[in-house]
Amino acid sequence: MCFGFLKLVYDLEEERAKREDENTVILRVEQLYPTPAAAIADLVGDYPDAELVWVQNEPENQGAWPFMALNLPPALRELGVERGLRVVSRPAAASPATGSAKVHAVEQAALVAKAFDR
Repeated sequence: MCFGFLKLVYDLEEERAKREDENTVILRVEQLYPTPAAAIADLVGDYPDAELVWVQNEPENQGAWPFMALNLPPALRELGVERGLRVVSRPAAASPATGSAKVHAVEQAALVAKAFDR
């Protein structure tokens, strides 16, 4: 089960179709606060063996991941969902983007592929 935002969701759906992957569920999280743990817990309850993966375009130290890493797992545990949460993102960086469209495209393709690699 992958979580992602906006255009990234479309990239993930395209990759899932390309791989003919029928085992991955993609959930778009549009609200971070209050943490939507109850809604997520309801959805992941249908997939008891699913790995939870947070996917984001931003570097690991930016974007939603730092907040979700601190808040989502404990909130899910309170609701009886005992799962780890893996992050797929660009490496931690001082800048949110490389400044090169070519490098960005290569990084984006690698990021999307990594979301499906277990």
